[in-house]
Amino acid sequence: MKAQSILSSISTSALMRLIILTPSPRWVVLLTDLIIVTVSCILTYHFNPSIGANDSFIYSPIVKSAIIVGIYLAFSITLRTYKYIARLSVIEDVYRLALLVSLSSALLTVIALIFEYAIGYRYFSIWNIFTIGMFTFATMMSIRLILKYLYNRICGTNAPRKPVIILGSALNSFTFASALKNEVNGQFEPVAMLSLSDKEIGSIVNGIPILKYNPDHLKEIFQSYNCNTLLFLATQIEMMRNGLADEFLNNHIKLLMLNQVEEFDINGSTYPNLSLHVKNIKIEDLLGRKQIDNDNPYIEQQITDQTILITGAAGSIGSEIVRQVAQLNAKEIILVDQAETPMHEIQIELEENYPTMKTHLFIGDITNRSRMEEVFKKYHPRFVYHAAAYKHVPMMEHNPSEAILTNVFGTKNIADLSIAYDVEKFVMISTDKAVNPTNIMGASKRIAEIYVQSLFLHNKRRDKKSTQFITTRFGNVLGSNGSVIPRFRKQIEEGGPVTVTHREIIRYFMTIPEACSLVLEAGCMGNGGEIYIFDMGKPVKIYDLACRMITLAGLKPNEDIKIIETGLRPGEKLYEELLNNKEQTIATHHKKIKIAKVRTYEYDNVINHLNSLLGYANKGKIRDMVTEMKHIVPEFKSQNSQWSEIDKEINSDEHVKETNPAVNQYF
Repeated sequence: MKAQSILSSISTSALMRLIILTPSPRWVVLLTDLIIVTVSCILTYHFNPSIGANDSFIYSPIVKSAIIVGIYLAFSITLRTYKYIARLSVIEDVYRLALLVSLSSALLTVIALIFEYAIGYRYFSIWNIFTIGMFTFATMMSIRLILKYLYNRICGTNAPRKPVIILGSALNSFTFASALKNEVNGQFEPVAMLSLSDKEIGSIVNGIPILKYNPDHLKEIFQSYNCNTLLFLATQIEMMRNGLADEFLNNHIKLLMLNQVEEFDINGSTYPNLSLHVKNIKIEDLLGRKQIDNDNPYIEQQITDQTILITGAAGSIGSEIVRQVAQLNAKEIILVDQAETPMHEIQIELEENYPTMKTHLFIGDITNRSRMEEVFKKYHPRFVYHAAAYKHVPMMEHNPSEAILTNVFGTKNIADLSIAYDVEKFVMISTDKAVNPTNIMGASKRIAEIYVQSLFLHNKRRDKKSTQFITTRFGNVLGSNGSVIPRFRKQIEEGGPVTVTHREIIRYFMTIPEACSLVLEAGCMGNGGEIYIFDMGKPVKIYDLACRMITLAGLKPNEDIKIIETGLRPGEKLYEELLNNKEQTIATHHKKIKIAKVRTYEYDNVINHLNSLLGYANKGKIRDMVTEMKHIVPEFKSQNSQWSEIDKEINSDEHVKETNPAVNQYF
């Protein structure tokens, strides 16, 4: 008997959980609400029968009740009060039901007054309307509160949840906290809300206390609630980026973020599980900036229905340019790259996201002019975005001829073909490492800049209508292939150590979409010959970046994960610049884009130097080739590199030139 009793109890508990936790069909909720309105009418007429005193059937309680129920039905559908989700806050129910009753009562009152004015008989008593409204609201709200109470009691039997403190005390933060608290099989238990203002401090809302944010006592606040995690909304990310995140990270408080609230259809047909949309904060979230909204309509006008060629299309920057150009409804996109597997991946992505877009994948090396001419001859692109290049500084320091052949002569091939096949605009992706370069890679990109600019100016002086050559410079992009952030993340996952080259090294960062958006904007505004530089924001110390990433992982820098300095790599410098000392900038209509006023070069002189470079590269005379690079770019001074000796020789030669004016100059 005892076993049967236990079994019966278990069955009853399971049945109750099934009834309470299973979302009711919407029509059941609506029907229940209409029954409540009907009962309200019956009770009202029962206790006040004189209201329906009239011989005509139209004035009978049945017809009046039907009209009242019909009005409540119409407003219920309009306001969607029947789309009830148990896990949401009571505030939403109160607001919608109060609005339902108010609008229905107002319409019934208008009908009553119209009848009284027209025929001298008030169809509905004002007291009747008020009584039905109050009874309906009280009953509907009571049923919802009872269901919420049962729901919360049953949910309380779930596995323990992780205690979290919610940032903010505004309505959206409170709604978020309440939704998490009432969630079926939720993962988080909001134990408090941390207010950044002086409002509502000390209040308790839905069982959740509101606390005052105090940076000096953060650790004590979280310890008092046996909590080590802060949860905030994506809409609060800007204040976190502006230093607030560091206050928590310095106290070893874990940060979690909920994706945009707009992603959740809380009144629709789906039942959101907010816990599944809470994510760990990545360093990219804190380094990123507010998404740029390019409101220049000419960008879309320029790209739409045009044939676009993108070199380096499988790389970090190139692939994002492909995506943004596809969104602007280009007629055809030609993707050029020599990396087979990444090209295959971008092809699959385009087929899934832009099935009607004409895309052509062209495997080839930009140093192979005849292969590149095939693509120009076949497709005749109107715009070219040139992102193909070697970019890793230490690797190019040991392979300088490849940097020259690809970054310089590969660029020359694409630029020359752009002129030969009447390309309207050629936009080249350069780098901040081209400014006062200290390495082979940066110097090769600067030489590429010099060539395309001199080529444009050469044709312009000849009054020859030609391709507009535009250069864009920016620094590191977050999450690019082989960049420091993925490397740090991998080292942290493996338990360390995290390696930085120098404690004082700094870099500029921007997101890939932001950089590519500015590339399109610059390409749109350029008329040819410009070198555009982007606002990269504040520089970031790489050592501090490593510390923040370790803390974000819930670990302590130099305790749980060691940080080791390995020394500057060949060609690496402590800081990057966007302009050299002799350059100035000109403002544009876009606050994040400026034009660099740079030294210009004569095309014929540039060609002579490039011929020398190519000859040295082909003959394997690497030292002579690097020396030639330094003559083309006088500000190129090698650092921590085997090529530093050449700088000493050049300085010695310069001293001879100063004492002997007869010595030929390069420029």
